[in-house]
Amino acid sequence: MNENVEISIVVPVCNVGAYLEECLDSILNQTFKSFEAICVNDGSTDNSLDILREYEKKDKRIKVITKANSGYGNTMNVGMDAAQGRYICIIESDDYVDKHMLERLFDSIEKYDADVVKSDHYIFSTKNGKNRSQFQAVCPDEYYNRVLNVTVCPEIFTFTMMNWTGIYKTEYLRENNIRHNETPGASFQDNGFWFQAISMANKIVFINEAFYYYRQDNPNSSINNKKKVFCICDEYKFMREILDSHKEFGEEIHKRFFEKKLFNYLNSYNRVAIDYKLEFLEHISKEFEEDLKDPLLRVESLDPWIFMQVNRIIDSPKLFMLEDCSVRYRDQYNESHEKLVKIRNSEEFKRGIKVKELLHVK
Repeated sequence: MNENVEISIVVPVCNVGAYLEECLDSILNQTFKSFEAICVNDGSTDNSLDILREYEKKDKRIKVITKANSGYGNTMNVGMDAAQGRYICIIESDDYVDKHMLERLFDSIEKYDADVVKSDHYIFSTKNGKNRSQFQAVCPDEYYNRVLNVTVCPEIFTFTMMNWTGIYKTEYLRENNIRHNETPGASFQDNGFWFQAISMANKIVFINEAFYYYRQDNPNSSINNKKKVFCICDEYKFMREILDSHKEFGEEIHKRFFEKKLFNYLNSYNRVAIDYKLEFLEHISKEFEEDLKDPLLRVESLDPWIFMQVNRIIDSPKLFMLEDCSVRYRDQYNESHEKLVKIRNSEEFKRGIKVKELLHVK
């Protein structure tokens, strides 16, 4: 480690030329100065590398590593392996951060001598040149500014599943060999890192301040790629291997892992294109069958709703999809019908303005 560097910021970069300068400017504007920004270029084919080289010339704290495209997991591991700071922070290259972020995270992790400190964040998108942001809490109010871990507070597994809202003790990550899954071309590789970092930490602190602005309108993001949703199964296989390799993880962590898996799989199911929904359900139904054989998973301790959804998927993936589609179409109909009723009762409609005009439909 370098005694002159307190924090190593790892910035994975891949074809983000449209957003990269905003990200790097927000890093260089930090009130906390003792940091290095390790920007790992993952085979970008746009102007991202050119931008990195320009910033590298302007500020010696910007350090550029370039390599052939190998995916997010490998990119993050390369950056973390190169880190010289006592702490590691992650900033995605299409996002940006408040100028006080490093200072507040550093003060908190030093104050509590924590392994991990997490904070609130904002989600944002840009429309007509203006950023629209929305606050996102990292946890319920009663858990802020307390030293926690999954033994005393297993509810941590239900908190926001983000890696870039915090700071990590480098020694803690390396001693526990906490790394990203390196499946080529896969997505969701931050899930496994999050699971390891949360499960193994002795001291985790959540602070009720928001510094990080997470972009939601990058069309190249995996969150906007329907086919990549299947990659979550690869990630949970990786996480399952970690779970099984740590014999100290007891029944509570096995239960929380299974519940988290169900919720994330259902979220992925909701996002996947209709053409892939049944295939996805058929795949995860087989996984759930195997999961229920886990000797450390006490089925009777599961939330009844969770157990019901799992059994519905196992019993008949096709019926689950048909029932789900039926509910969705009914909800859409009810919503549309409610809008039409309001329009038909409006003064504008009574004056003879057509429904299409009121809905701004051509």
